[in-house]
Amino acid sequence: MDRGNHYEAAFEAYLRDGRLTYMAVDESRRTSLDDEPVKSLDFIVHGLSDRKLLVDVKGRKFPGGKEEKPSYSWQNWSTREDIDGLERWERSFGSGSQGLLVFIYHILPVVDLPPGTIDLWHWRGRRYLMRAIPVLDYKTAMRDRSRKWGTVHLPGASFRALVRPFRAFTHPDLPHTPRFSVPPVATPVLR
Repeated sequence: MDRGNHYEAAFEAYLRDGRLTYMAVDESRRTSLDDEPVKSLDFIVHGLSDRKLLVDVKGRKFPGGKEEKPSYSWQNWSTREDIDGLERWERSFGSGSQGLLVFIYHILPVVDLPPGTIDLWHWRGRRYLMRAIPVLDYKTAMRDRSRKWGTVHLPGASFRALVRPFRAFTHPDLPHTPRFSVPPVATPVLR
């Protein structure tokens, strides 16, 4: 965990506020599994039914792109190294663990989200939307984004089918989550 990263710091504040049991992982030292280097996790969170959630936080801005030409798509790219590492951690921790990619979107002021949006988190003057996908689901549906940079992503329809509020993995009281839990269209705020 990098406390200088506002996405990871916001996620930690969210965990504390929700009184969730977690451990932040020190990313300043490279870790290894079976004497092979592996990308560090960001957090280990106690989830539903004593499940250990192995979390890799992915911070994204929404809308993305430049201010003069914003992109209203939910960016969900990652690196192949992140996916492989998270999958290795899941195997290492064994049964009762689940690797999660947690996409944290910094929602810019030009966007309104529907009232009652689950996991819309206000912290230090910013709004964040917390969404998660199990790493094995992501890996099954991922496509190359850039071979040169080793990045992958999910096509929009796959992302909408697989993504859930992070809370769906930690709180048994969460009502049924819709198949599509990231708003398909965020309403730009007209000024």
